[in-house]
Amino acid sequence: MKRVELENLQSFCQLSNARQIPRLGLGVYQAAPGKETENAVLWALQAGYRHIDTATIYDNEASVGNAIRKSGIPREQIFVTTKLTEDDQGYESAIAALELSLEKMGLDYVDLYLIHSPLCGSELRTKSWKALETLVEQGKAKSIGVSNYGVHHLKELLGSNPTIRPVVNQIEVHPWLIRQDIISFCESQDIAVEAYSPLCQAVKLQDPTLAKLATKYSKSPAQILIRWSLQKGFIVIPKSAKKERIEQNADVFDFDIADGDMAVLDSMNENFVTEWDPTVAP
Repeated sequence: MKRVELENLQSFCQLSNARQIPRLGLGVYQAAPGKETENAVLWALQAGYRHIDTATIYDNEASVGNAIRKSGIPREQIFVTTKLTEDDQGYESAIAALELSLEKMGLDYVDLYLIHSPLCGSELRTKSWKALETLVEQGKAKSIGVSNYGVHHLKELLGSNPTIRPVVNQIEVHPWLIRQDIISFCESQDIAVEAYSPLCQAVKLQDPTLAKLATKYSKSPAQILIRWSLQKGFIVIPKSAKKERIEQNADVFDFDIADGDMAVLDSMNENFVTEWDPTVAP
């Protein structure tokens, strides 16, 4: 994966297909459809974010689209990701699913379309990927990738000699869940790692070691975690529906975590999964 300097909120990562994705984005998982999601997306765009990550299963795609239109920002300046849910996997159903997502959002295309998880099994995974390739050919998805894929799922996909290789694997990553095996494999295959739940869904924000580092750098624990992910080379999508938190989460480009402190954070791994772990599915 080709990386760029972490200069500001508009810093990009160049994907293996030569397209660019903003390194920091807003995730809208668990944001209620309607005003909560619309406000969160509008606040993020006003703060300078240009990357919004949603999914069919979140039930807030329409609200994301409404916010994008209300923002007045040209569509081509906003990177939009959505995801194919397990219920829609398969060739025809995956194509229909993105068409419905686009209709809900009022968009002609998404910048990134991901298979949300590998839970549906090998046959449907393979058919779904063929559908995603077709969607790229049709111009409805600019880039395609996967989410929650373990190494064996990635090997299965790459071993099928796909016409288009995945550019992203979106997985849960934070200092308590390092996933070095998946990360190393992704790096070896030029697949960008995108970190969801980078704040560990707030359950570890009171960690004493994290608190000490936050004090040392005069930053919040959340900012330390986001900066850790950025310095690891990940694309990061912290979620918040609060204006001040959305703005604070973007204020991470004016400091560097020293190598020694990065090593401390790296040493905290305890394979702590906050919610689900499809990476281990057959």
